[in-house]
Amino acid sequence: MADKELITVAGYASAEFIEKKSRFIGHVAPATDEKEAQRFLERIRSEHKAANHNCYAWVCGENDSQQRSSDMGEPSGTAGRPILEAIKRADLHNTVVVVTRYFGGILLGAGGLTRAYGKGAQLAIEAAQKVRKLPGRRCALSFDYGLLGRVETFLQQQKCCVENKVYAEQVCFICLLEEKRLEELKAALGDISNGALHWQDLGETADIDQPV
Repeated sequence: MADKELITVAGYASAEFIEKKSRFIGHVAPATDEKEAQRFLERIRSEHKAANHNCYAWVCGENDSQQRSSDMGEPSGTAGRPILEAIKRADLHNTVVVVTRYFGGILLGAGGLTRAYGKGAQLAIEAAQKVRKLPGRRCALSFDYGLLGRVETFLQQQKCCVENKVYAEQVCFICLLEEKRLEELKAALGDISNGALHWQDLGETADIDQPV
């Protein structure tokens, strides 16, 4: 779970282009740690066994502590570094990018390769849906049926994540709420219910995905 707000990609995305007959395919995916990033790299390698190169970079881990890039046989500094720079330029975290190259027979030179790998990474990143990861805490809200409309409207207006609704003697909503807004939300729910709503912190944390 994120200990602070950060932006990453929501899922896999790809984009491709041709540069002097070489085919470049950029692939991007979320990865919370190096093991997950490595698994994604192996998946792309397996899917593109015939490619000349599958160059990559990732930024992941707590406080971006796990950063790695590789030229995978291309001239030093022409592939991994521009891919890594594209991730950082987009201010992405917990993200892995692989750029696949099928050589077309025409040499691009160091400058051409650097631009092409950077472009492959950038296009894949642009194709991906971004999400902001917010630290959240799971809570249970219990209240009488007469408050149902007011509570539902408030939670919708505040864009709160309601994971489950239980209708028994009372209504119980299981919600994943932003940690930094807990006291604010608790006070507001107390106001709209005249103190009749029961709030229970379940002691569980998870990320809230907010589309960017």
